[in-house]
Formats: sequence, structure tokens, C-alpha cells
Amino acid sequence: MRIALTGATGFIGSHIQAELLSNGHDVVALVRDDADAATVAARGATPEVVDLYDKAAVAKVFSGTDGAVHTASPGDATSADLDSAVVDAAIASFDGSGKPFAMISGAWVYGSNTAISEDSPFNPPALVAWKEQIERRVLDTAGMRGIVPVSSVAYGDGGGALPGLLLGSPRDPDGNLIMVGTGQQHWATLHVADLATFFRLALEDETAHGYYVLGNGLNPTVAELTEAAAVAVAAPGAVPGSDEEARGRVGDYFAEVLLLDQAVTADRARQELDWQPTRPGLVEELRQGSYRR
Repeated sequence: MRIALTGATGFIGSHIQAELLSNGHDVVALVRDDADAATVAARGATPEVVDLYDKAAVAKVFSGTDGAVHTASPGDATSADLDSAVVDAAIASFDGSGKPFAMISGAWVYGSNTAISEDSPFNPPALVAWKEQIERRVLDTAGMRGIVPVSSVAYGDGGGALPGLLLGSPRDPDGNLIMVGTGQQHWATLHVADLATFFRLALEDETAHGYYVLGNGLNPTVAELTEAAAVAVAAPGAVPGSDEEARGRVGDYFAEVLLLDQAVTADRARQELDWQPTRPGLVEELRQGSYRR
């Protein structure tokens, strides 16, 4: 397959590009400048420098492919506008073709819930409240095979925003890392390479369609994760924080999602696509793997 990919220089997108290329697929990477074009080309993709807000230009690139994956995000207040523009281009290109369009989402849209599945009600915090409406447009376009992988906290290979947040936690006077909140909340987690494998399987399987909630099933507490992060950075240990400290550290909107209590099992992806996460969990990665300093 020839797959268009946005966000190919990002943490998740770069792993999806590698997974597709290593399994015999071609990747057309939509990038914003010549420097990014050189980066993705060196990794084996065909670059296309394009403004993702330019719907006609994006649609033209998409139309020359067998499907597309959208992972690019500015991670700020303009994220909804970018997603909407890319979805418009995908619908213009793929509606009526039956080609796949996979758009990444995140488990935060379900709010606090320790048994999240595809049937769970949406209860999004303000930070991600805009996502469902755009995702529904993807899934409601009957002539396009819409796929929305709903990822847990992505980690692995020493990267990822939330592992970085844990490793950079403030310290108490004794040097212990301070947890986000009390630390009793669970975070659903997923190694980025296992996430990339799911994207490939979903593109390859013509029956794959709809929401897929993804996680490795380990669902550690923030206390467990912060204690493991302390090992990675050679801190003496970790101590509970508070909701107020978390809000002061990262702001109200971001703290709201970090304080969610979540767990997933990913039964649908396992059963329908035979997807099996195989990489080490985040606690193990922090204690013994790619995050050790």
C-alpha cells in the first residue's frame, strides 16, 4: 500500500512510518518544510511539503495514495482547526473509494473510567472536548473506511510527553519526586511501537472500521510510575503531591487530564485484528529500559 502520513517527524508518527516501511508499504510523508522533508526522506519516506490547513493541497496528495494516517497536532488551541482541515481533505479524497483514513485519538475523551471500552460514554475534559465531533465526521462518511485508534499514554524509546513529565517532576527538600496528585489514579499506557503495529494492522485489514480503544492492559498508578521514574533519574524516591500542586505545575486544563483515573483492556483490537502488545510496560521501561539516565 501507498500510505499518506501526517506527523511523520513526531513521536508517534515516526514510529508508524518505520512500521509501515519495514512491512513493505510505501509512505508519503506530508511535512511543513524542507528540513522535515530531508528527515523523513533519510528514513525512507517520500516527502511532500504542504500546509496541512490547505485542504486542496492535502486532498491532492491523499488522492494519489491508497489511504492515509493523521497524527500531526500542534498541541494547542489550534488543534481542532488542523484536525478539521485534514478531515475535510480526507473526505474529499476518499469518500466513495472505500480507502482507509486513520486518525489518532486519546483515551482522555472518556474521562475517569477504569473499564474503558468502545461502548463507554464520552466524558471529555475541556482539553479534548472538541475531538468527538470531528471524529464522528470521519466515521460517518460511509464511502471511506474511517478508523479512530484511541491511544492510551504513549511511551517508549526514551520519548513521549508524559514520561518526560514524570522524569522532570519537581522534588521535595529531600530530593524525592513529587507525584501528580496523590498518585492513586491509574494511567492506561501503551508502547509506541505496539501502537504503530496497530495502525498497520488496521490499514491492512479491510474489515477494520470505527473506534478502537488501545492499551497494554497494565494500567499502573501514577505512584508506581513516579517511583519508577525516580529510579530512572537516581532520585531517592517519590512522594504524593496534591491536586492543587498539579494545577500549579501544569495549569488547570492539563492537570484535569493528568488526574483522570483510567484503565483499558483493548479487547476489540485483540479479538478482531489479533493485535497483541508485546513491549515492556512503562514501569519496567522507566526502571530498566530506555529512560534510565
